[in-house]
Amino acid sequence: MLDVRLMKTLSRVAAFYDGRKVGDVGHLGFRRSTHLGALLGGLDLLLHEKVLVPGETCFLDMGCADGRVNVLLSYLVKTSVGIEIDDWILEEYEPLKRALVEILLAEGFLLPPDNIDLFLGDTLEEEVHEKVLQSTRLPFEAFDLFYTYLTMYQEFADLIAKRARAGTHFLIYGLDLILPRLRGLTLVQDPRLLENKLALYRKE
Repeated sequence: MLDVRLMKTLSRVAAFYDGRKVGDVGHLGFRRSTHLGALLGGLDLLLHEKVLVPGETCFLDMGCADGRVNVLLSYLVKTSVGIEIDDWILEEYEPLKRALVEILLAEGFLLPPDNIDLFLGDTLEEEVHEKVLQSTRLPFEAFDLFYTYLTMYQEFADLIAKRARAGTHFLIYGLDLILPRLRGLTLVQDPRLLENKLALYRKE
């Protein structure tokens, strides 16, 4: 069970980023943002099932965009790593985080821990994983929880099935009632997660 101040902080972080979402319309219509409020809705289950272990889990967002999921989960994990292929999207991370920190300071909330590392590159290329290893000392096999918004989930699932260690989890945001089979991964779906647009798979 998370303490009250932490939960209030997580809610404030989610509200900040959810007020700055990119959706389906306009010139950036191809780019969509995770609704952090929905992600928070599945948090109790992820904690209860020990998919997330506070202070221990190593988290990798494969397509982290502006780093919003990394910031939210930084409060709960040991290390929060993200990879983004588009430099102009990744450049939004720092100004958004600075604006968030100002609000958190002014309103008396907890600040994000210093455990976030974001990298520019293609998640499917070995070069970026070498960068992650050199900077964090974490090989791909050391991560416990992988995450992505719906885009390219199949390719990322193949990478996890090939390289991740057994028992790790893959959380996908944006799936609906029909959940795909992913080769080498087992669906550990719970209706409470699906209500929040989340699907959870485990590497066997």
